[in-house]
This record gives sequence, C-alpha cells and structure tokens, in this order.
Amino acid sequence: MKTKKTILSIALVSLSLFLALFLTGFYEGTVGPDGAMLKQYLPPEKLKELVDKPNSSIWIIDVRPASKYQKGHIPTAKSFPSSTILTRLGELPKDKYLILYCETGIRADWKVMTQLEKQGYTRLMVWGGVSRWPYELVKEAQ
Repeated sequence: MKTKKTILSIALVSLSLFLALFLTGFYEGTVGPDGAMLKQYLPPEKLKELVDKPNSSIWIIDVRPASKYQKGHIPTAKSFPSSTILTRLGELPKDKYLILYCETGIRADWKVMTQLEKQGYTRLMVWGGVSRWPYELVKEAQ
C-alpha cells in the first residue's frame, strides 16, 4: 500500500512539473533558420530595451486574437492574430526579424512559426507567452 502511494505521489509531482513547464515557457526561444540573433531579446529586460529603443528591422508580433491584443499587449507589438496571419502575409516583410508571442508560447510556436516557415520566413523567434512580460501592457481604446 505504501509503495502505491509513493508511486502515485511521484507521478503527481512529475505531472505537475511537466504542466508547469508546458504552460509557463516551454516554448520560449525557438528560432527560425536565420533567427539566432533574436535570442538576445529572450530575457524580458532585453525585450524591454528593444521596446524602449525600437529597431526598425525587428518587429514584435502578437498572434493572440484581436480582442486579447486590445485588452493588453507588449508596447510596439503589432497584432497579427494566428487565425488571419496567412491572409496578411503581404503586410509581413520577409526581410524583417519577427519576435512572436501569444498567451503561452504554444500557438506562436506550433501554429504560427510553422506556417510562416512554410511560407519562406526565416528570421523568427518565439518569445513565449505575454505572461512573461513583467512590465505594463498597452491597452487599446475600445
């Protein structure tokens, strides 16, 4: 009986650890073939420096639904919801470096980055989820 409780406890702890990693940044820092230079912006304080002193060759892309973007987004981020990004490729120059984020990093990684790479985009990085941003978010007037 004691062995079963121990095994169950270990399983629950392992599952909790996996879920914590999965939901809080497991998808941070994935880069496209030419996106390695963007890794310098992975720490929130470095992305904040970019926000405070924008570089026109680097775009921050919020791939959450427009309603989430309006409720609060990283300053200077452009809204390209994952559901419509493929219909707006003409607005996303391939010569720009793109830092992608969503709610947790999963959508930006699995869905958007994969789709953009198939379309020939190579200068990409998944920053992770907006919850990693410890600074004030910009809210859009409704």
